[in-house]
Amino acid sequence: MATPENGGDDHVVELSVREVSPSEIHAGEVSDEISPLLSQSERPKINIFTASYPRRKPREPITRLPEVETSPITQFILWVWSGSRYSGLLCMAVSSVIYFLMGVISDVFSVQSIPLFETAFTRCTIILISSYIWLRRSGQPILGLTNVRHLLISRAVLGYLSLMSFIYCIQRLPLSQAIVLSFTTPIMASVMARIILHEKLRISDIGGLACSFFGVLFIFRQVLTRHGGLANDGEGSNAYIRGSNHVYAILVGLFSAITGGISYCLIRAGAKASDQPVATVFSFGILSSPAAGICSFAFEVFVFPSLYSFILMLVLGVLAFLAEVFLARALQLEKTSKVANVQFIEAVLSQLWGIGWSSLAPSFGRLVGCLLIVISVCCTLYIGPDKEAE
Repeated sequence: MATPENGGDDHVVELSVREVSPSEIHAGEVSDEISPLLSQSERPKINIFTASYPRRKPREPITRLPEVETSPITQFILWVWSGSRYSGLLCMAVSSVIYFLMGVISDVFSVQSIPLFETAFTRCTIILISSYIWLRRSGQPILGLTNVRHLLISRAVLGYLSLMSFIYCIQRLPLSQAIVLSFTTPIMASVMARIILHEKLRISDIGGLACSFFGVLFIFRQVLTRHGGLANDGEGSNAYIRGSNHVYAILVGLFSAITGGISYCLIRAGAKASDQPVATVFSFGILSSPAAGICSFAFEVFVFPSLYSFILMLVLGVLAFLAEVFLARALQLEKTSKVANVQFIEAVLSQLWGIGWSSLAPSFGRLVGCLLIVISVCCTLYIGPDKEAE
């Protein structure tokens, strides 16, 4: 207890501690004043003054993950695919370059002779598998949307008819004449787009297509001025075919161009409706692959390819898939007549490759034809896409 010692201004406090005997502790006679101080059952209350804060650790250096750098080739492909208003024209240019590279690979790497239907079956199968993987990884419906399935089926049928007709044309006509007939496909596609899709054909579009096709005629004029045509019998000897057989082969080639032009229109309509150009490629592969396989076993003798030939066929099949995808993307983004004109650059690249690599004679007609095509394609790229929305 505390008692004051004097009554002055200074106070002296005396504290006295009373000892508690063990008997009192066991008897529970501890005073009420002391018992709350000894109770540990209740958790002490924490306020802002009693709470302890951890010391701030020194700032550790932040380690950032290195950014994944994309290669220039990947950046270029992404820019071409959807990076500018010229993407449609550039996609068709990439498709034509890939087709040109396929011809270069076939010329440089000589392989065993593979029948045409077997080659078509291999490429269509690779196109089918590649497009299926593309659609699965992108989460797109495999069979396409319900409202565009009729477009995809029609595209597949007409694309297959065009392919089979072109194969027949190659077998019956010399390669140069078959190529000339195949380059009528862009013209047929522009005409059919005017009829089916109601696209406007401007004077610049008609002039560009005419200039490019005249360039093709200048390039192959020596072959076209011959009477009849040259047919290869498969053993290196050439024989002239005349009369009704030659005319029939030309008509089949024109049929291939017409069906190919209609197929271009269906590709454009289906790709725009489904917003997925690969769906049109898959629809073509799902019909062409088994049909080409049936034709290969029915009309030709199956040739088992060697390992070297099989690898080359796989490479060409993958390139064919990429070319078809870029072609479908080009038709999705741009008017048919414009992208069809860009397709003629394949003929220019083939002639330049032949002059530089195969010692092809740089005749006046070839140079004039290449110049006409280059001028036409450059004008198309300079004019660019139409400003108004169709």
